[in-house]
Amino acid sequence: MVRGTIRKIYLFSTVALLLFLVASLFVGTKPVTATRHRPQNYTDIPVLNYHKVDTLYHSLSISPEEFEEQMAYLHENGYHAITPDQLMNYLNRGKPLPDKPVLITFDDGYLDNYTNAYPILKKYGFTATIFLVTDLIGNDPRFMNWDQVREMQKNGFIFGSHTASHAVLTKLPTEEALKELVSSRQKIASELGRAPRYFAYPTGAYNLAVEELVRTAGYTAAFTIRYGQAGVSSDPYALERIPIFKSAKTFRSFLIRLNGAPLLERLGIIRN
Repeated sequence: MVRGTIRKIYLFSTVALLLFLVASLFVGTKPVTATRHRPQNYTDIPVLNYHKVDTLYHSLSISPEEFEEQMAYLHENGYHAITPDQLMNYLNRGKPLPDKPVLITFDDGYLDNYTNAYPILKKYGFTATIFLVTDLIGNDPRFMNWDQVREMQKNGFIFGSHTASHAVLTKLPTEEALKELVSSRQKIASELGRAPRYFAYPTGAYNLAVEELVRTAGYTAAFTIRYGQAGVSSDPYALERIPIFKSAKTFRSFLIRLNGAPLLERLGIIRN
């Protein structure tokens, strides 16, 4: 009861903040006219971006308790986890999605994704997409091994590429960058029986030349860490996500980021 009351207070204060921001946004501004037709009932899609779920302090980590609180909120409020295929079919062809869709993603493939996040996601009936640094999978104790990855795949989890070595592609010569993309994709295909269709940029670094390399390597779409929601106006090789960071008020921050993404992105008042 107390927990539910606290959540309601958080949600109320979050909505109040967003209403204030909406009002301030349109004071003294001209109406914005849409430049692209959107289908009836169209909505942008939140793509959550996690890294680590553990008790060790790290700027990219949240605790298992915090992660469960967030997943419980999504479950209790009617959200449905979707796959990247569902997202792209919706954006490209208007194929219907379940009510309140959310794409849950993790970067890197840390072991705690399996030991801590995986049981919580299963508890609430969610799946996720994990972008793997393939040279580290099975070779570094901080990361998952391929048996764990295969187990998660059998339970509906999707795996994409995060390069072979977590290389910053914008800093590499073209040939080396392409090798990172291709070798990672080939490794995942050999271990999981299917080539990954989706990619996430290490450190979020990309440019038009790197986007073209990702396309050349055979990927269908790619995700950034640029704050926002994925929509019909998004570049399929630069899809926005909502990064979830450790903070003094992680759950409140989570609510604000989840519910206020389009407005906060436009105002430019939230960091990636």
